[in-house]
Amino acid sequence: MRNIVLKNVMMLVVFGLIMGCSATRNANNKQKGAVIGAAGGAVIGGVIGNNVGKGNTVLGAIIGGVVGGVAGGYIGDRMDRQAEKIEEEIPGAEVTRIGEGINVTFNEEAGVHFDTAKSNVKGTSAETLDKLAEIFKEYPKSVILIEGHTDSAGPDDYNMNLSRQRAESVTNYLISKGIDAQRFTTKWYGENQPKADNATAEGKAQNRRVELGIIASEALKKEAIDKTNN
Repeated sequence: MRNIVLKNVMMLVVFGLIMGCSATRNANNKQKGAVIGAAGGAVIGGVIGNNVGKGNTVLGAIIGGVVGGVAGGYIGDRMDRQAEKIEEEIPGAEVTRIGEGINVTFNEEAGVHFDTAKSNVKGTSAETLDKLAEIFKEYPKSVILIEGHTDSAGPDDYNMNLSRQRAESVTNYLISKGIDAQRFTTKWYGENQPKADNATAEGKAQNRRVELGIIASEALKKEAIDKTNN
C-alpha cells in the first residue's frame, strides 16, 4: 500500500513541476521556485501531508511544509545556494532539490553509513558530518531532518531501536559541532525503507544509513513573506 501511495505522490510532484516549468521555461531558479510553488505546491503538499504519514518521511516533510508563491521562490533561492554548497563540499552527496527543501543521500564512499549492528559515527561518516556542520552554520535559518535506517538483519524491534540509535548518534554529533539542537527533527524507520536490495552484502551496506532533509525554519518563512510583501 505504501509503495502505491509513494508512486501517486511522485506522479503529483512531476505534475506540479511540469505545470510550473511550462510557464517558466526561460526563468531562473528563484522565479521557477515561485511559479512551481504557486502552481503545484498546495496540491502536492496536501496529498503528501495526508498520505505519507503527515511528515513522517523526508519527502513528506519537505513538500508538506511548502509555502508557495513568491515567498516560496525566495526560500527556494536560498535552498539553491545551500544545495550547491553541499554538492561542492561533499562530492559523494546526492543532493535533490524538492519543492522548497533539500533531500540529501550519500554514496558509500562519502556517506553516513554504519557497521553491522553499530550506531557510532566514525571515519568517513565523521568527515562528511564535519563538512555538513560547517554548511549548516552558514545557513542557520533551516530545520534539519535526520532519518535512521537499518538493513534487514535481525528482528523488527531490534532494527527499529538500532535505527533510532543511528539517527540520534548523527543528531548528537552535529550538535557537538555547534549546531543548535532546536533545529533538528529526528526520526527512525528500522528496516522499513530500504534503498537497496537486502539480499546482497552491498545492498545491506547501503541500507545501514542516515538520510537528511533540509527545510525552511519558521524564521526563514517569516523573512520570505516579509521581504516579498514589500
